[in-house]
Amino acid sequence: MTTALTAVPPGVVLLAVAVLVALLPRRVGHALGIAASAATLAWVWTIPAGAYLPTEFLGFEAVLFNVDQFSRLMGIIFALIGVVAVLYSYASEAESLQTAFALSYVATSFGAVFAGDWLTLIFFWELMAVTSTLLVWHYRGKAVRAGYRYAIFHGIGGTLLMAAILQTYVAKGTFLFASVPGGPEVAGIAAGLPAALAAVGIGVNVGFIGLHTWLPDTYPRPHIAASVFLCVFTTKTGVYGMYRAFPEGHLAIAYMGGGMAVFGATFALFQNDMRRLLSYHIQSQVGYMIAGVGIGSALSQAGAFAHVFNHILYKGLLFMTAGVIIYRTGEENLKKLGGLAREMPITAVTFTVAALSIAGFPYFNGFVSKGIIIDGAHYTFEEGPLLLGEFHTLEWLLLLGGIGTFMSFIKFGYYAFLHGPADRSVADANRGQTVAMVAVAALCVYYGVFDGALFALLPFDVTDPAVVEEVYTTYTVPHVVEGVILGLLGLLGFALVKKPLSKLGRVPDVDSLYNPAVFYGGRGVIVGVTEGYAAVDRAVMRTIARAKAVGSDPRATARRLGLGSDDQPPILRSGIGRSVFVLLALVSVAVAILLVG
Repeated sequence: MTTALTAVPPGVVLLAVAVLVALLPRRVGHALGIAASAATLAWVWTIPAGAYLPTEFLGFEAVLFNVDQFSRLMGIIFALIGVVAVLYSYASEAESLQTAFALSYVATSFGAVFAGDWLTLIFFWELMAVTSTLLVWHYRGKAVRAGYRYAIFHGIGGTLLMAAILQTYVAKGTFLFASVPGGPEVAGIAAGLPAALAAVGIGVNVGFIGLHTWLPDTYPRPHIAASVFLCVFTTKTGVYGMYRAFPEGHLAIAYMGGGMAVFGATFALFQNDMRRLLSYHIQSQVGYMIAGVGIGSALSQAGAFAHVFNHILYKGLLFMTAGVIIYRTGEENLKKLGGLAREMPITAVTFTVAALSIAGFPYFNGFVSKGIIIDGAHYTFEEGPLLLGEFHTLEWLLLLGGIGTFMSFIKFGYYAFLHGPADRSVADANRGQTVAMVAVAALCVYYGVFDGALFALLPFDVTDPAVVEEVYTTYTVPHVVEGVILGLLGLLGFALVKKPLSKLGRVPDVDSLYNPAVFYGGRGVIVGVTEGYAAVDRAVMRTIARAKAVGSDPRATARRLGLGSDDQPPILRSGIGRSVFVLLALVSVAVAILLVG
């Protein structure tokens, strides 16, 4: 269905606005960015489901954007956080060019989640990598090297996904998604090698264990406002891409998600750099989403997208509160902070809301979406993709990740806001930062208390027994008790590990192995190729020099070979008969080689 609202894709408008933001005065440009994001939010709410814009690219059918319940939810939360993040950027003294890069990043993310075919999706997927890299690089300094590693990771991931898409086209004969008119009967990436390539390629974006180190390496480096944008779009677009690739789920993906939840929370607990801690928790929380997608049931996938929505709110808020601390104190290390609750009460309260939300405490939004995913991991059904025992194993991983999350944010809050007296007098968040943080904190509470408002946005109705295998009710006694127990275990766990953690230095991740391996391995290859070329060059030049010497003084060469002497010079002439014979022989050999070839 094509309507007037499909005439111009919102990503195109946001890209144009990004250019204007870079050119206009700072206040006017940021106001335009806020207005454009708000207009995009209204566009997403208004446009009817089923709207799409078909076109043709290089002879292939393509759909520049397609509106369904999945893309609509992604568009709503992307536009909503775009409004807040641009306001926060202005209040945090971000340069206009940085905000322009950030809006172009938002625009390309919109292009990816509203794509109606794989060709359009991969186009915007790669543009996302470019725009986000520019956003990181803009801050210069340490962000430049981190940005290069970030670009390499996403270049490799995008290449693998492209290979999977091309093989899927060979198998299906179309790039279109199954949900659009004219699409294939079977949704997702083709089974076999294409599915494996797609899982790894998308796995880079979502932070699969072993492919995740770009996250804590990159997100702490740029400007504090840039981190708010970065924490939202790449990983969550990756979750959306994972659903499009595996709409029926996959056991290995579900368990990878469970592993990510535990791994990310564990490494977050080891961190003292605030934004590095938050970055590891992106991996952990995305693990819940990936587990929901992998389980493959309507309940679990609704939970995955509910968690996408909620995570963008509380994670954006966490990066904003950390950014305010850095903005006011200039310090990123938790061990060098303390007592800020008295100096920065607004930041402390909004942090507490975000921390309780991400940890999944009752009456905060994370409790709602985590509960749906954990229930999806608990219930079995007659023809489901997982068995009961496998569900329970995954469920325990998700619960363990929840305990680790409580421990991590108790650590963050304790060292930043409670531990010791404040050794400095600092101001709280300024007016713009306060408006941005309080607005998002209010939404975290709103969607936690009024869970029906969140359910109305989901692609599957979790309260309808005809849609989901098990109707989900948020506030039951077992759910609330579970949330409180996880919080108490997290508090007890932090009390037990607080002293050992205080003596712990930087804990190496897997990049401490493969970064040197890639560096020295790459250098070895370059040196080997260079030296090999130099050796061949030297050999060729020596051969040419010797040939020149033979041609310029053949008698001296003959004497060196032992032919003739000073008294009797060698005879270097040959008769006509012998010369013709040698020539014919050489021509015959050349002809024979050509014929055989």
